[in-house]
Amino acid sequence: MAPTADLAPPALPQDAETASRFVASLAAAELRPRPYPHWLLSDVLPEDMAAGIAALPFSPAEIGDTRGKRDTNNQTRVYFSPENRERFAVCDRLARTLQGGAAVDAIERSCGIDLSGTSLRIEYCQDTDGFWLEPHTDIGVKRYTMLVYLSSGPGTEDWGTDVLDGPDKFLYSAPFAFNGGLIFVPSDRSWHGFRKRPIRGVRKSIIVNYVTSEWRARHELAFPDTPVA
Repeated sequence: MAPTADLAPPALPQDAETASRFVASLAAAELRPRPYPHWLLSDVLPEDMAAGIAALPFSPAEIGDTRGKRDTNNQTRVYFSPENRERFAVCDRLARTLQGGAAVDAIERSCGIDLSGTSLRIEYCQDTDGFWLEPHTDIGVKRYTMLVYLSSGPGTEDWGTDVLDGPDKFLYSAPFAFNGGLIFVPSDRSWHGFRKRPIRGVRKSIIVNYVTSEWRARHELAFPDTPVA
């Protein structure tokens, strides 16, 4: 009998409803090939899950100028870490789904990428007035980037991620609608950001990445010791 160390870790249970909704959203996504392939999504998650994430009891951080980077305020950032997955069932439910084979297979087919050996990272963002992001590409250890928007109400329609053709040429802002989103595969062309503009309220979203083993901040990962199969 082979030693247990040689055995693969047991598969994590996934939420069938969430996986089905996510796969359907990917299948229906609008692919825009320029200036780099990116996909516009709607109805990404079950409504109760999207509402549950938006209602997580984290207060928006009191921040000053971000200098155009999220990592300016690393100490206040919130992730679907093992600790938060244990505290909040909705975090665990989404993380297990996106770690599971149905979601991963659908992403690989839709985007033409290989996620094997990567790790799942989900960040919960609450941006307030004054927030902005300088143009950047996400190139490096990120293999996949998805943003799911979780705010609604008057004025939120202008809160989508900016898509750029190079670091200085703004093209348009992705549509911002509750439970809609944006996907792209990081490359040297995947320029995006968020121009400073009024945020009346809180701009809520999640950012989903699959990152390579070189990712150093293991506390940010949903399953630090279990890469995607």
